[in-house]
Amino acid sequence: MNRVMKLFKSKETRDYFMSTHFWGPIANWLIPIAAIADIQRDPKIISGKMTLALCLYSAMFMRFAIKVQPRNMLLFACHFVNEGAQLTQGARFINYHYREKKKEE
Repeated sequence: MNRVMKLFKSKETRDYFMSTHFWGPIANWLIPIAAIADIQRDPKIISGKMTLALCLYSAMFMRFAIKVQPRNMLLFACHFVNEGAQLTQGARFINYHYREKKKEE
Protein backbone atom coordinates (compact mmCIF):
# COMPACT_ATOMS: atom_id res chain seq x y z
CA MET A 1 0.00 0.00 0.00
CA ASN A 2 2.83 2.37 0.90
CA ARG A 3 4.51 1.65 -2.46
CA VAL A 4 1.31 2.54 -4.33
CA MET A 5 0.94 5.82 -2.47
CA LYS A 6 4.58 6.62 -3.16
CA LEU A 7 3.97 5.97 -6.88
CA PHE A 8 0.96 8.33 -6.98
CA LYS A 9 2.90 11.07 -5.20
CA SER A 10 5.83 10.93 -7.62
CA LYS A 11 6.53 13.80 -10.01
CA GLU A 12 6.41 11.51 -13.05
CA THR A 13 2.90 10.31 -12.17
CA ARG A 14 1.64 13.84 -11.58
CA ASP A 15 3.23 15.00 -14.83
CA TYR A 16 1.52 12.14 -16.71
CA PHE A 17 -1.93 12.85 -15.25
CA MET A 18 -1.57 16.55 -16.09
CA SER A 19 -0.51 15.99 -19.71
CA THR A 20 -2.28 15.76 -23.04
CA HIS A 21 -0.85 12.24 -23.28
CA PHE A 22 -3.49 11.34 -20.65
CA TRP A 23 -6.34 13.83 -21.09
CA GLY A 24 -6.49 13.59 -24.89
CA PRO A 25 -7.43 9.90 -24.88
CA ILE A 26 -9.75 10.38 -21.91
CA ALA A 27 -11.73 13.00 -23.85
CA ASN A 28 -11.56 10.81 -26.95
CA TRP A 29 -13.35 7.94 -25.13
CA LEU A 30 -16.63 9.78 -25.71
CA ILE A 31 -16.57 8.67 -29.37
CA PRO A 32 -16.53 4.89 -28.76
CA ILE A 33 -18.93 5.24 -25.82
CA ALA A 34 -21.43 7.00 -28.12
CA ALA A 35 -20.92 4.37 -30.84
CA ILE A 36 -21.49 1.54 -28.37
CA ALA A 37 -24.63 3.25 -27.06
CA ASP A 38 -25.93 3.63 -30.63
CA ILE A 39 -25.64 -0.11 -31.31
CA GLN A 40 -29.06 -0.54 -29.67
CA ARG A 41 -30.70 2.16 -31.79
CA ASP A 42 -32.48 1.79 -35.12
CA PRO A 43 -30.01 1.14 -37.98
CA LYS A 44 -31.80 3.52 -40.35
CA ILE A 45 -30.21 6.50 -38.54
CA ILE A 46 -26.63 5.27 -39.17
CA SER A 47 -24.61 7.45 -41.52
CA GLY A 48 -22.52 5.25 -43.78
CA LYS A 49 -20.12 8.07 -44.69
CA MET A 50 -19.53 9.04 -41.08
CA THR A 51 -19.05 5.43 -40.03
CA LEU A 52 -16.45 4.95 -42.78
CA ALA A 53 -14.71 8.18 -41.78
CA LEU A 54 -14.56 7.12 -38.13
CA CYS A 55 -13.20 3.68 -39.11
CA LEU A 56 -10.39 5.30 -41.09
CA TYR A 57 -9.78 7.85 -38.33
CA SER A 58 -9.46 5.18 -35.66
CA ALA A 59 -7.21 3.00 -37.82
CA MET A 60 -4.84 5.92 -38.44
CA PHE A 61 -4.74 6.93 -34.78
CA MET A 62 -4.18 3.35 -33.59
CA ARG A 63 -1.03 3.36 -35.71
CA PHE A 64 -0.09 6.82 -34.43
CA ALA A 65 -0.54 5.74 -30.79
CA ILE A 66 1.92 2.88 -31.31
CA LYS A 67 4.49 4.93 -33.28
CA VAL A 68 4.59 8.01 -31.03
CA GLN A 69 7.25 7.97 -28.32
CA PRO A 70 6.46 7.23 -25.58
CA ARG A 71 3.74 4.88 -26.79
CA ASN A 72 0.27 5.96 -25.81
CA MET A 73 -1.53 2.73 -25.01
CA LEU A 74 -4.53 4.58 -23.58
CA LEU A 75 -5.05 6.25 -26.97
CA PHE A 76 -4.51 2.92 -28.72
CA ALA A 77 -7.14 1.23 -26.52
CA CYS A 78 -9.62 4.02 -27.17
CA HIS A 79 -9.26 3.76 -30.95
CA PHE A 80 -9.21 -0.05 -30.86
CA VAL A 81 -12.59 -0.05 -29.10
CA ASN A 82 -13.88 2.64 -31.46
CA GLU A 83 -12.75 0.63 -34.51
CA GLY A 84 -14.71 -2.36 -33.27
CA ALA A 85 -17.79 -0.27 -32.55
CA GLN A 86 -17.64 1.48 -35.93
CA LEU A 87 -17.17 -1.81 -37.79
CA THR A 88 -20.25 -3.12 -35.97
CA GLN A 89 -22.18 -0.02 -36.99
CA GLY A 90 -20.92 -0.40 -40.57
CA ALA A 91 -22.12 -4.00 -40.67
CA ARG A 92 -25.51 -2.91 -39.34
CA PHE A 93 -25.66 -0.14 -41.99
CA ILE A 94 -24.87 -2.54 -44.83
CA ASN A 95 -27.27 -5.13 -43.49
CA TYR A 96 -30.14 -2.63 -43.18
CA HIS A 97 -29.63 -0.64 -46.38
CA TYR A 98 -28.49 -3.35 -48.79
CA ARG A 99 -29.36 -6.83 -47.55
CA GLU A 100 -32.79 -6.23 -46.00
CA LYS A 101 -33.97 -4.06 -48.88
CA LYS A 102 -33.05 -6.80 -51.38
CA LYS A 103 -35.12 -9.26 -49.36
CA GLU A 104 -38.15 -6.94 -49.58
CA GLU A 105 -37.93 -6.77 -53.39
